[in-house]
Amino acid sequence: MTERTIDVVVFDIGGVLLDWSPDYLYADLIPDEQERTRFLTEVTTRDWNHQLDAGRPWEEAIAELTALHPQHTEWIEAYDTGWLKMVRGVFEDTVELVTELRELGIPTYALTNFSADKWEVAKEAFPILTGFDGEIVSGVEETVKPGEKIYRILLERYGLDAARTFYTDDVQHNVDGARAVGLDAELFTDAASLRKHLRDRGLPLK
Repeated sequence: MTERTIDVVVFDIGGVLLDWSPDYLYADLIPDEQERTRFLTEVTTRDWNHQLDAGRPWEEAIAELTALHPQHTEWIEAYDTGWLKMVRGVFEDTVELVTELRELGIPTYALTNFSADKWEVAKEAFPILTGFDGEIVSGVEETVKPGEKIYRILLERYGLDAARTFYTDDVQHNVDGARAVGLDAELFTDAASLRKHLRDRGLPLK
């Protein structure tokens, strides 16, 4: 049997456990694909969403954007009020893997760029998110991946050994950020590949 080199497994959430995309909400609100793409890239920009992940109050962020783009007020407000419709569901293969790890007694943690308010909404909607041994949420900590600080918070708060802590994320620069502080990290592509990564590190998975 392969020697076990990790003690805990840390998961990113969006793109790993939750199938999240603003397109799922806005496909109905803005049927024209070009117009929808323009709105999601030029109005509700990546940087704007990143501010929400970093703890900016939703009310403030929505108010600023509607003042700048009053013609799109309804669509902008939907980003908040219709947020849950951006989540199509969970990735069942990843849920099965998380469940198996927990049944084996292997601690699982969440490390996610997520607004504090919407994290609570997501946990209520998707019970798999409530069973982690610990969680680090960017909106609560007011710092985001891939900055070093959020990974340090994870390690220090839960007393984890970086070298024996495995982390997976669907964004390469977040994986790179984890590796920079000494975590054993791999890019998430699918649950089957993740399962192999964990087996290769000695975890007794099916």
